[in-house]
Amino acid sequence: MDKRSHGPGRIVALSIALALPAAAQSPPLAPALAPIGFLIGNWAGDDGKVADTGGTSRGTSVFAPEVGGGVMMRRDHTKLRDAQGKSSGGFDQIMMIYPEGGTLHADYSDGQHIIHYSKAKIVPGRSVVFTSSGSPGAPRFRLSYELAAPEVIAIDFAMAPPGQDAFQAIATGHMHRVEGAIQQ
Repeated sequence: MDKRSHGPGRIVALSIALALPAAAQSPPLAPALAPIGFLIGNWAGDDGKVADTGGTSRGTSVFAPEVGGGVMMRRDHTKLRDAQGKSSGGFDQIMMIYPEGGTLHADYSDGQHIIHYSKAKIVPGRSVVFTSSGSPGAPRFRLSYELAAPEVIAIDFAMAPPGQDAFQAIATGHMHRVEGAIQQ
C-alpha cells in the first residue's frame, strides 16, 4: 500500500468531495411551500427589539427543506440583552412549517413553550404571516416575515392577550442573509 495516496490530507479531501454533492442538493420544496422559499438559507440579525423589557436581541436562523421538501424547518439561536445592554441570557428555538388542509401551518417550540400556528397569509415570494388560533383563555400569536430588501427579512412577533383582538409587539427586527453554515 502506497502511504502517499492514503494520507490524512487525502482522506480529508475525499470526505469533503463526498459531502459537497449532498450539501448542494437540498430537496425542492413541496408546491405549497414554494411561495415562502425566499426564507430558505442562513440568516443573522443584531437589531432586534424586545418590547416588554426594553432590551435587544441578536441571533441566527437557518431555514431548510426537510423530509424530501415536504417540510421547512427553522432553527434559531437568540441572545438577549437588557435595557442597559448587559447580557440577559439566550435560547434556542425550532419551528416546523408544513402544508395541511389547503394552508400552511407551523409548530414552534423553545423547549418551554409550544405555539401552533394554524393560519398563514402569504404573498408569494414576498411575505408570510402565521397566526395561532389560541384556545379560550389563552393568548394568540402572530409571526410575520417580510422581504424588506433582496437579502433582508423583517420579522415581527406579536401577541393578542386572551379575549382581545389587537396584537401587541413582543419582538421586532431584521435578519440579513449570510453565506455558509451558521454555528448555533
